[in-house]
Formats: sequence, C-alpha cells, structure tokens
Amino acid sequence: MRNAVSASLSLGSLGLLRLFGVPWSWSLAAGFGVFLGTGGWKYLYIVVRTAKRDLNGLYVLLRVKIALWHHLRRNSNIPSIFAQTVNQHPNKPALIYDATGETWTFTQLDLLSNAVAQWALAQGWAPGDVVALFMESRPLQVALWLGLAKVGVEAALINFNLRRDALLHCVGVSVSRGIVFGAELAGDRLFYIYTSGTTGLPKAAIVVHSRYYRIAAFGYHAFRMRQDDIIYDCLPLYHSAGNIMGVGQCLINGLTVVVKKKFSASRFWEDCIKHNCTVVQYIGEICRYLLSQPVRPSEKGHRVRLAVGNGLRPSVWEAFTERFGVAQVGEFYGATECNCSIANMDGKVGACGFNSRILPNVYPICLMKVDEETTELVRDRHGLCVPCRPGEPGLLVGRINQQDPLRRFDGYANQDATRKKIANNVFKKNDTAYLSGDVLVMDELGYMYFRDRSGDTFRWRGENVSTTEVEGTLSGLLGQADVAVYGVSVPDVEGKAGMAAIADPTGTFDCDAFLREVQQALPPYARPVFLRISPQVDTTGTFKIQKTRLQREGYDPRLSTDQIYFLNSRAGRYEAVNEELHSAIVEGRMAL
Repeated sequence: MRNAVSASLSLGSLGLLRLFGVPWSWSLAAGFGVFLGTGGWKYLYIVVRTAKRDLNGLYVLLRVKIALWHHLRRNSNIPSIFAQTVNQHPNKPALIYDATGETWTFTQLDLLSNAVAQWALAQGWAPGDVVALFMESRPLQVALWLGLAKVGVEAALINFNLRRDALLHCVGVSVSRGIVFGAELAGDRLFYIYTSGTTGLPKAAIVVHSRYYRIAAFGYHAFRMRQDDIIYDCLPLYHSAGNIMGVGQCLINGLTVVVKKKFSASRFWEDCIKHNCTVVQYIGEICRYLLSQPVRPSEKGHRVRLAVGNGLRPSVWEAFTERFGVAQVGEFYGATECNCSIANMDGKVGACGFNSRILPNVYPICLMKVDEETTELVRDRHGLCVPCRPGEPGLLVGRINQQDPLRRFDGYANQDATRKKIANNVFKKNDTAYLSGDVLVMDELGYMYFRDRSGDTFRWRGENVSTTEVEGTLSGLLGQADVAVYGVSVPDVEGKAGMAAIADPTGTFDCDAFLREVQQALPPYARPVFLRISPQVDTTGTFKIQKTRLQREGYDPRLSTDQIYFLNSRAGRYEAVNEELHSAIVEGRMAL
C-alpha cells in the first residue's frame, strides 16, 4: 500500500540520516519531506478526516466481538440471553401489538414462550427439527419461535405473502416437520395447490444464535440506541430487519418494541406519537412512501430521533430528514447471511457504511473488480482477486473465518446455493470469501455507497447504466412514484436498452413532459428507451421493486395490458408500441 510505503521510506530516511550524524531537526524535516513526496500527505489527510469515525467503529466492533466471545464461552444462546433480560426488566413492556393495543411484559413473553416450548415437546418435536411459521406479524410469532428455540427446535419464518409454488418451495426446502399458521390465513385454499416453478424462488438462510446476537448488538451499539428507546417495527417479522434488528433489541437489550401488523404510510407518524416511539425502522421504499403522503401535523409532533434501516436512496435521504425532523439516519448494509455488514455511524448522506482506510485489515472486507461482460471476479497474474481503487465500483466480499463469529458464513439450507456464494483465492492463496452479489463504490475516505445488485447494471452505448441511480432520479421527477428500471435485449444491438416501468394509478402520465425532464436530468445513455406505464409496480413484502416478470415480458405489447412506449430518437418523442412498431424494432427497421 502506497501509504505504508511512504511511512516506511520516511522512517528509513530518518534513521539513515541520524546514523550519519545529521541533526534531529534536519533529519525530521527530510523524513517528513520523503513522506509527503511519496503520497503520505494524502494518507495524513485521510487520517485527520476519518480517525474519529474509525475509532468509534473499532470500539463498536470490539464491544460486539468481546460480548460474542463471552457468550460463546458460556455456551449462551438467544433463550438464555433473553432469560437474563427478563431478570433485569421483569415488568417492563417488551412487545406492544399496535393492532389491539395489547402489551406484553418481559415476564409475560417469557411465560408464553415457556408454554410454547412445552407444547412443542408434547408434539414429539426434538432438537434439530424444523417447524414452519406462516402468519402475519404479531407478538405471538416472537413467542412461538422463541419457545421453539428453548427446546432446540428451529423455526422457518415463511413470508406470509407467498402462495402456490413459492410457498411450497419454502416449506419444502426447510424440511419442516410441522407448520403453524395464523387464523387469518386458514381459509386460503391456494395453500393446498401444487404447481411447478423453479425460478426466482427464495433461499433459506441459516441464522445461528451467534449471528442473531451479532446483528442485534451491532445495531444497538453502532447507532447508539438507549435503554429507554421505544422502537416502531412496521417490518414483516419473517424478515431479518424486522425480527433481528427490531425484535432483537427487545430480546437482547431490553428495549420496548411496537409490532405493527402491516406498514401504513398514512398511519406511520400517528402510531409513533401514540406509542411515544423514539426509533423507527425502514427498508426498501418506505421512506419514499412517507414522503409521497400529504403533509400532516403528526409528522412533526413525534419524538423519533433515529431511523434505522437499509435501502434509503440518496435522492430521498435529506428530504426525509428535513421534512420529518429525524435527527439521525442509521443506514446499514447487510444480508441475513453475510459476513461483510457495514454501517453508517456518522450520518454521511448516501453512504451505507464504511471501512477504515487507516486499518483496513481490522475488518477484512473489500470491493473487488468484476468483469463487466461475464460478471466474474477479475484475477491478477497470481490468481488473486484485484481490489478496486477509490471511485471504482466493485463486488463487496468478506473473508471467511469459521472460527470467528464475525467472519463466519453459515450459508443456506441448500448446499448448492451455499457453494455459489463462496470464492477461493480472493485476498491470498487458499483463503475463502463470501460473495455479496452487490456492487458498491468506495470514496477516498472509505465511505461506501450502494451502486447495484450484481447483474442489474447494464451497458448501453458503451456506458454502464446503474438501475438504482436511474430509478432514484426518475422517481424524484415523478413525485416519488414507484419506478423499476432494467435492461432489455434488442436483436442485433450491442448491450441492453433501458426500460422503465412506472406506476401511474391516476392515469395522468404525460410522455412529453416526462421526456423534457429526463433530458435535463440524465445523460443520453441513461435515458429509458422503453417505458411501461401501469397502475402499480409490484413490490416484495419488504418493499423492494420486483423486476423478474417485467424483464421477461420486455417491450412486447402482446404480453401485457400495460401501455408501452418507445423513444423515437429521430422524432424526439415517445411513441406507443403496437405490434407493427414492435416488429420494426425487433427486425432492425427502427433505429434506436
């Protein structure tokens, strides 16, 4: 590393001059000159700008790691840690169910989970068995999986929005011996329909006790949560953000958590006032949905000081904090199973976290270069991966060490899926690393910014187009509407043409006005060649835009009832795509 070389040369010069009897003042001046002359000044600049941040990050890392080792030595698990929490806060509210106003104290939650444990044993379930939970978010779901864990039974948390093949896949891949479902889903006969389908199905990530603790403790310390905080958890409890980052603060750290059955943009701030919440959670597009709501008095009458989550677009960040008066945004990056989580601890707008430029090996993660055509990792002449320089987008990877609870990778229930996420000879010979599948970019101070999912970025007109960046821009132009951007293939045309699916529930979309705005906001290569206008754009249960079906249907008007438009560059306008125009595009008779 150039900084280390600069320091070594500087110290070497200093020592050599002193060896020959040169006075200290001259030797120091010469050594400092060598340091600056070999790039050390940049390093000094980075140290000055980031030392406080890095020390805080190191403190959080060490605190979580020491606590983890402490629990591992004592063979603690989540139920035993929760038992300590119950002893400390027996009568404190643990969970509040917003739908009914029902409050469960830590003692009540403990007693109910004990009853669940006894019931599980009566069913004949043994340690290592798996039971699927299929229900909407409610405190009972927490008591169920916690009670199962007390007798060693693993819970498979199933997305309650799933139906048919996806539901059958998730239950099947977990090898569940039983399924507990909510009464609200009992009459849904789709549950019993067996259909085929193997693409785009979820993977079952393994969450061991140490990982659950690590994620919850990491969030608590990184974002400076307090014992008197009340968390508003409107995220689904089958998701790690809602269940671990949210409910985990209750079980591990003794905070009160308000469980919302389903996210409501119109009720969000009223709920926060009702329950005196000081921390809220977000994910995906939630903050944008809140911004699209009409102004209400409640949005400034709350006590919320911290919003914790991931997926907050830079274009929405400052508008969210300014309008709603939220002092701190705790944006983080991390998947349930990953070993390369990062966090934005100091509120750097747009950043999802950082890694120290001073001591990068303390937390061994890195952005590695990827071949733009094959999406494979680029290797040097020694067969090792090539790290990115600041400003270069790359794939985030984390070195695996199965003996270190912070570095281990537990994988998925499906071993083939696990193998696909591991690379060899990454940092050094014979090592292994976790492949995040996400492209980030790091600036000169070590702040990292989410760029795209690997494979979502596409090339057009010889340029890389980031779907995430274009989506953020277009959504902002359209008053925070739902927008999905993706690349579509055109026969005999190099690269992929950009296509944007836009939600227009009122039917008032104006192509001409949209094009004028786009021409001012985006470079030519990033402007959508195709548009798809529909009443709504599908999202997942965690408020992330779904693109699989959109990409499959492309711009063929026969495959959808939505209105599709094509940017006729010669005419300078968007034109409706009918079968005749579609044929002309596919056959190369219409210039793109």
